[in-house]
Amino acid sequence: MDKLVEVLKYKGLKIATAESCTGGLLGGALTNVSGSSQFFELGMITYSNEAKINLLGVNEDTIYQHGAVSENTAKEMAANIKDIAGAHIGVSITGIAGPGGGSTEKPVGLVYIGVSMENTTYIYKHFFEGDRASVREQTVSAAIKHVLLLLTEER
Repeated sequence: MDKLVEVLKYKGLKIATAESCTGGLLGGALTNVSGSSQFFELGMITYSNEAKINLLGVNEDTIYQHGAVSENTAKEMAANIKDIAGAHIGVSITGIAGPGGGSTEKPVGLVYIGVSMENTTYIYKHFFEGDRASVREQTVSAAIKHVLLLLTEER
């Protein structure tokens, strides 16, 4: 986390989050840092389909055709939170933390993380193991790593 905060501050970038299964843990981790108002713009917990549609502007057809836990939904969530917040980076998280709610097609531990920056949205699909708390913690760690790698890689 410290490295991500350092890079965000150094580059003068603002980040916004749209979270579902993590329930605000990513936003909480980012704002747990003193001076986080320098880089954290907005966090939304959009747990229900209605919140994703009405607050984040995810297309209703996207959710009904692909599901709330999908690459398509994560992509729209990340791009839309970035635009809504007027931030440089939008991060989305949607998944199934368990212990229930999974299926053969979408098992417990399936998580999509979206990172939208500049004109591109990157999607990362993960299968995490463990109990609900562990899946949520692993998701936040992965999201931080993805953003940091995108900000520090030569593009």
